[in-house]
Amino acid sequence: MELVYYQTEAGPLERFSFFIIPNDEDGIENLDELYLYHDREQLRWLFKSDDWVSVTQDGRTWIGSRAIAAAGDGSLPRGQYRAVLVNKGGEKSERFFGFDAPESPRFPFPTLEINEDRYRVDSAYPENRMVCYDAEGNYVSTINLSGLSGSLSDLNFPSNARIASLWAEDPQYFTAAFTDAVSLR
Repeated sequence: MELVYYQTEAGPLERFSFFIIPNDEDGIENLDELYLYHDREQLRWLFKSDDWVSVTQDGRTWIGSRAIAAAGDGSLPRGQYRAVLVNKGGEKSERFFGFDAPESPRFPFPTLEINEDRYRVDSAYPENRMVCYDAEGNYVSTINLSGLSGSLSDLNFPSNARIASLWAEDPQYFTAAFTDAVSLR
């Protein structure tokens, strides 16, 4: 689980990104529902197999959501969570885990500026990446930034990349910030 701050005019907005590696002997196609509970606060999120995001990385498939929110866009509770995976036959598996992200951002919200062929990032986060999209807003690629400023041409963008957002991450505290997209041209 990761806490992601999104840029809004009123200030950072919290969302959780929650993924699991499912283990079902009949395969991922046999899975039906994934629940996330915060029992103390009596909260529940349900993800149906048609709705969850599926990501394969290093030969492992993860399922979950990148947009878990609290009612009224308030802060999400910290503490103990419970994940419940249900297959199409009704069999359940359950796991408890804790998530204690900082109550407020450890770093100021980062910024990404692009002027002509130059980029400038203002970020105190330890890891920064540019997430690129085409003209229709479809994901194209992610570029790790080794420096906080430089020439766009040195980043070797794919030719169809038109806009980019900054993904700034603090892996030690499982938090990240995601800026609004800006034009690359």
